[in-house]
Amino acid sequence: MGATTDGSGLSADLGARVLERLGFSAVPSADVAGLRALYRAWCERVPFDNVLKMISLRGSGGGPLPGGDASKFFEAWLAHGTGGTCWPSSNALYELVRWAGFDAKRNAGFMRDLGFVNHASVRVTVDGRDWLVDSSMLTNEPLPLGDAAFDNHDPVVPAEVERDGGTHLLWFTMLPVPAPFPCRLKPEPVDHAFYLAAYEASRERGPFNQRLYARRNRPGGVTVLVGNTRHSKTTGARESRDLSGEELCEALRFELGISGDALDRWKQSGALDASFEPPAGPKPPPVTRLPPSRR
Repeated sequence: MGATTDGSGLSADLGARVLERLGFSAVPSADVAGLRALYRAWCERVPFDNVLKMISLRGSGGGPLPGGDASKFFEAWLAHGTGGTCWPSSNALYELVRWAGFDAKRNAGFMRDLGFVNHASVRVTVDGRDWLVDSSMLTNEPLPLGDAAFDNHDPVVPAEVERDGGTHLLWFTMLPVPAPFPCRLKPEPVDHAFYLAAYEASRERGPFNQRLYARRNRPGGVTVLVGNTRHSKTTGARESRDLSGEELCEALRFELGISGDALDRWKQSGALDASFEPPAGPKPPPVTRLPPSRR
């Protein structure tokens, strides 16, 4: 366990504090069971959100976007309950599983299979077999990356994987989108510099710059805040409703776990008002292909 060669790894003290907050009294075993336990804890305790990014984009201080360094990501999570979007959260998850003794690589992908890199994920190898742990999709269970198609059959966070054209195509459903859409993985790993460059590039082009997007899993369910709408899904039900500004802040505070201090900075930046604006930019193109289970 320890820091990685690019200088962005976790100290022993920080790694231990993160594990304790995730519910572990000891480092999980570096096998499939340990990976499952660690990733499940991440999915239920570390939100995927753009709270700090929205604050940063509306500030005037300049500097890099928040959380690109894993240590800073985790210090913010420990203090304020904030997570991040795909580039910083994937890097943090990568550093955590490496610190815990797993053989991991940073991965990148093409969300919606659009032909340009716009997503980050983490590939972990255990006993010669590759598994995907994704800090955005939050699939609760690691997804095997083999030759055979795989369906996790999860009623709340369904996901499928198939081998396609020399790489893997992931299919998942993320609220509020009702139908599954694809993400194609780059077959080769990328490094921390790639992540940072892609994260900085998202200032100009990204789906998480204008309005709130925050998601957190819970046992048997998931809550997602998009703009001023709260979406939730459990094994037996799905609902959506618009929130007032006060209700939106309460949902961030008590359902997502964001601290009062972070919420105050978020509101003062103008991000709360922006979350009531209609979404800007063109809609993504429709998905014309179906996942393996629906063909």
